[in-house]
Amino acid sequence: MRFAFEAVAERLRSRIAVGVLPGHDAHLTMAPSNRLDRWMLSVEGKQGREAAVLVLVHPDEHGAACVVLTARPDGMRDHAGQVAFPGGRRETGETFADAALREAHEEVGLDAQDAELVGPMTPLYIPPTRFLCHPFVALADVQPALVPGEAEVAAILHVPLDDLFAPEALAFGTWEVNGQPSAQVPYYRVGAYRVWGATAMMLAELRAML
Repeated sequence: MRFAFEAVAERLRSRIAVGVLPGHDAHLTMAPSNRLDRWMLSVEGKQGREAAVLVLVHPDEHGAACVVLTARPDGMRDHAGQVAFPGGRRETGETFADAALREAHEEVGLDAQDAELVGPMTPLYIPPTRFLCHPFVALADVQPALVPGEAEVAAILHVPLDDLFAPEALAFGTWEVNGQPSAQVPYYRVGAYRVWGATAMMLAELRAML
């Protein structure tokens, strides 16, 4: 077991407490070839829709670290059919951390008392939807009982980091993104799903932290 939960939790707490994050260096390793511009990744100076996501890590029955991802329904306006972290837009008066926890409750039924909010990862600008996305790491000591919100979540995925970050899970493809062909798109294979774009970029920072 490469990514044991207890070791992962300790490492994430220490890295976030210090506040020195891999940031855009890690994001660029999983960025589509049409987003290999550091300025394009930064939220600084950008106008858009403020959002937050929750990077929830928990152990499986064997003590291996897993991350929670969601598969979006095909009919959604934004990011339809994609794999993403639980999250969404920040409401007026909310902190980004509060927004991440609220959205996780709405989308997957997470009780905030069942998770330890560790702290922020590096914010990321998502050009196609103009989201200014702020990810937050949370830890749960046991796998939480989650239920998909029907309107926004088609499936909840508990993905072992050992599988997600195995060399054979990394792949590359070429497909159309928002009507524009992309020369090269790196992604993680998760069963029948492809995890790419902003979610893959944030996962790359999580991996670099570990």
